Amino acid sequence: MPNESPHYPAAQWTPHTPRLAAKTPALILDWLFDQGSLTRRLTRLSTDNFSVTPLFEGWQPLRDDECLSLGLAPGSEGWVREVYLRGHGEPWVFARSVAGREALRDDGLDMEALGSRSLGELLFCDQGFARQAIEVCHYPSAWLPAEQAADDLWGRRSRFDRGALRLLVAEVFLPALWQASAAFKEVR
Repeated sequence: MPNESPHYPAAQWTPHTPRLAAKTPALILDWLFDQGSLTRRLTRLSTDNFSVTPLFEGWQPLRDDECLSLGLAPGSEGWVREVYLRGHGEPWVFARSVAGREALRDDGLDMEALGSRSLGELLFCDQGFARQAIEVCHYPSAWLPAEQAADDLWGRRSRFDRGALRLLVAEVFLPALWQASAAFKEVR
């Protein structure tokens, strides 16, 4: 599956830059580049009405941009986990986490056992994981579940490393999150 096919258009991932900061609202930048646990922030915003809904978990060929970030050959197979992070039952964030087959097997992390638990909470509780730089983009609508497919949704991704294991976590902020963020005063 080439990264730039009609089914998988290219994404332009970028780090925090002065140009990006100048043309992006402060509230959006705050969510995109927050270094803390997104799970914890969503839990606070939802006043503990947070949940995770798994959409897909399994082995499949990874996208080219994911292979590049993970240091894998194009077309490599990896574990893919797609979920909704929900507040008050509404999908606030679509998350896609991927890892290479060999590194995942060698590390022993059982992604399949997560179920409706948050991967983010695991990553932030395990001191062995080191978070790499956050990159952002307008996430391609073709990469989203059909019911959330929309143009110009902000997404971010970062890689979490533990030894040879690299987990790439992408999070896409859905319109319902921005509505909730405006409606509820966030306590940080």
